[in-house]
Order: sequence, then C-alpha cells, then structure tokens
Amino acid sequence: MQPQPIRIQPIFSPRLWGSRSLAPLFPEKSNLAEPLGEAWLTGVACHIASAPFEGKTLGAAWHEMPAGWRGTRLASCADFPILVKFIFPTNKLSIQVHPDDAYAARHEQAAGGRGKTEMWHAVSSEPGASLLLGLKPGTDKKKFLEALKQNTLEDVFQSHTVSEGDTFFVAPGTPHTIGPRMILCEVQEYSDLTYRVYDYGRLDDRGQPRQLHVEKAIEVMNFDAPPPSKVIPLPLPGQPDVIKTLLSACSYFATERWELRAAAQIQSALEHFEIFVILDGTGYIHCHGARLRYQRGQCWFIPAALGKFSVQPEQKTAVIRTYVPDLPRLCEQLREAAISESRLAQIVFA
Repeated sequence: MQPQPIRIQPIFSPRLWGSRSLAPLFPEKSNLAEPLGEAWLTGVACHIASAPFEGKTLGAAWHEMPAGWRGTRLASCADFPILVKFIFPTNKLSIQVHPDDAYAARHEQAAGGRGKTEMWHAVSSEPGASLLLGLKPGTDKKKFLEALKQNTLEDVFQSHTVSEGDTFFVAPGTPHTIGPRMILCEVQEYSDLTYRVYDYGRLDDRGQPRQLHVEKAIEVMNFDAPPPSKVIPLPLPGQPDVIKTLLSACSYFATERWELRAAAQIQSALEHFEIFVILDGTGYIHCHGARLRYQRGQCWFIPAALGKFSVQPEQKTAVIRTYVPDLPRLCEQLREAAISESRLAQIVFA
C-alpha cells in the first residue's frame, strides 16, 4: 500500500456555549438551527474522505494501516494518540480542570484512564476576547471554595487577553475557562476527561443544570503551580518562503505553525506520522504523482513513510503541524540549534 496523505472529515459537536456560524473555517456551517461548539478533526469516529481508507473511521484506519504509516516509534501504539479540535465559543465555557494520567489511571478507567494535557492556539479573535487560566498567587483550597460558594470564582483567576496567534499551554491540574469572541485550535492528549467546577447557573436543553465534579476537581487542582502565561513561539529553521515556529511541546504532542508563501519541499519523519490542519489558504499537496487539493478548515494525516512531498499554495497558507515527539531528542535538537535552557523551559513542558 503506497503511502499518501489522507483527509479526515470533521465531526461537529453541539454545545450550549457554541456558535450558529462556523465561518470562515466552515462557511457551509452558517445560520445553524443549534449552536455548534467544537469540530473534532482527529476523533476516532471521524471518517476518512480519501483513498485508500475512504469511508472508514479514523479509528478503523489506524488499526488497518501499515506500521510504516504510523511511524517507527508509534507502530505498536494501540490507540490514536492526538486529538485536534477547533473551538467556537460565543459564551463562556464552564470553569473546569483536567486530571493527569496517574489520577485518571486510578479513578477513571471507565472513561479511558487517561488524563488530559492540552494547548490552545488562537486562530482568530475579536476585541475583548479573553480567557481564564490559572489561579492568582495566594489562592489556596479554602479561598477557592469560598469564592465558589459566593459565586465570585472568576475573581481568583488570572485573566489573559487573547489576540490572533496567541498560544497557551494547559497542564493537568490547571483550572481554566475560555470566553467568547475567538476561535481556537486545540491540540491535546487523546482524552475527553473534564471536571466541571462552575457553570454559571446554566441549564441544558432539557432545562437541567449540567453535572458538576467539584470534589474530583479539587483533588486534582494544583494550587501551588505558578500561573501560566502566554507561550512565546520559538522560530525554527525553514526555507526562504516558509516561516516555521514551534508553539509548544510536551511528551504527548509537539505543535508548530507554518506560514507558506510559495512551494515547499517537505520530507516526512520516519519516526512518527504528522497532522496538518489548514488554518488559511488553498493549494495542492503533491506526492508520488498525485495532486491533492487542500482548503481552509481541512485536516490531513501525513504518513511517516510518505517520504518527499510538496505543498504548493495558491494563496498564502497557514498550517498547524502536530505530531507525537521523542521529547528528549527534540530538546537535544533545539540545544544544538543554540536554544538556551531558559528559552527551552518556556516552550517545552514536562
């Protein structure tokens, strides 16, 4: 089976805080009858839109594809490891927190037993867009619970303005919520485990409050962690017409943003597959004689064994590239590129 890029169709998830228009990423999703909050780009239930796995789910394709497609480091990986989403909030999400792997393995086997580490990249934003990430210094369990009781929980959080291109890393145990007037691309460990702490008194479509998980949330919350800040992207070596920046890296994912103004020659990595998410632009992927058209909003799986291929933009193209890294090796490569340890600490997370 000759490797080739395969396009993954998104799954759109209704959310009470979502949007009735997903333009410009998905202009066909406008004037919606119900608000959609998320587009899952690499959910295992997503369907493949191109050969050789056309019509199959990503989960089924993952189990059927040759080991070389996955990559030498991921050949025996039983489950698809990275979940990528777009998030479309027109209201605040619940205030929430995610557990780490150790806690999830002990307490959440029925939900998959995996914690959730994630990052957000702002695809777009409007004036006034902001999010809450991390607690103000001095906020302990007692102060947090008192604020929760008084409905003043937002007051103990660090607020961050959000501009297009901003990136945030969200470690397990870090409480957070996202506000309206933005579109985010989220890259995460493959898990959907979330503990809601506060939901602003909202009711679901049946008129019922959504379930809260305060006790578990308090157990996993890291009250001693310094509040996170925006991640400062790290410029990477590139070709003259390709600007590459590393947005963040951890053991679950490394995520880059590429800006392409002209054709780029690319070599796939034998160690791991890659996911390309088209944030903007149109053009073609050329490989092994095939000419595959891409457009904004699409998600492509790039097999590890693909070898040389090229991306030919018709319009200036912005791409999120993400993969499962060998983190020690990645750090060593960055050190060899004269990246300081202090700078590494700002972009690489344990």
